[in-house]
Amino acid sequence: MIRILDRAPELPGSDVCSSTPVVYIVDDDVSVRESLEGLVCSGGWRAEAYACAESFLSSVRPEVRSCLILDLNLPDLSGLQVQSRVREEHQDTPIIFITGDADVPCAVQAMKAGACEYLLKPLAPDELLDAIGRCIMLSSAELDRRSQYDMMLDRYHSLTLRERQVMSLVAGGLMNKVVAY
Repeated sequence: MIRILDRAPELPGSDVCSSTPVVYIVDDDVSVRESLEGLVCSGGWRAEAYACAESFLSSVRPEVRSCLILDLNLPDLSGLQVQSRVREEHQDTPIIFITGDADVPCAVQAMKAGACEYLLKPLAPDELLDAIGRCIMLSSAELDRRSQYDMMLDRYHSLTLRERQVMSLVAGGLMNKVVAY
C-alpha cells in the first residue's frame, strides 16, 4: 500500500520552500523508472526521470528542494561516478542509491561519500517514501543555510572598509574600548 507523506512545512516568504520538491530518478530500466515516477508523484513531489547518467548530468537542475534516486549500475557511468560529479556540482542534492546487488564494498563507499540511503531492489514503497522525505528535508536545510550565508555575505560586502576593519577587531574578541582606541 502506498502512503502519502506530509510535505515539509513551507516557510512564509521563503523562495526555497515555495516550489514543489523534485525527485530525480536515474535508472536504465524503464519499468523501474516508471514505477518510481508514480510512487514519487503519489508522495506529492515532482519526478524527473532519466535513462542514463549523462542525460541527467547534462540537464539543467534549478535550485529547489530535491533528491536523487540513483541506480548503482548504469550503462554509461557507475552510480559512484555520478555521485562524485553531483557532489562537485550540487552539494545540496541528497542521494538514495538503489541496486539489485548486495555489494557491501560499494555500499560502504557510497555511504562514506555522503549517500543518504542504500536500498536493495525490490524496493519497499514505504521505506523509499520515508527516505525521500528525509532527503527533501536535508535539501531544504542546506538551501536555507546557503541562502543565509549569501545574505550575510551581501551584508558584509555592503560595509565600508573601515566598518570591515572594526568588525574584524570585534569578531576577534577585543573589547569595545580597545577597538575605539
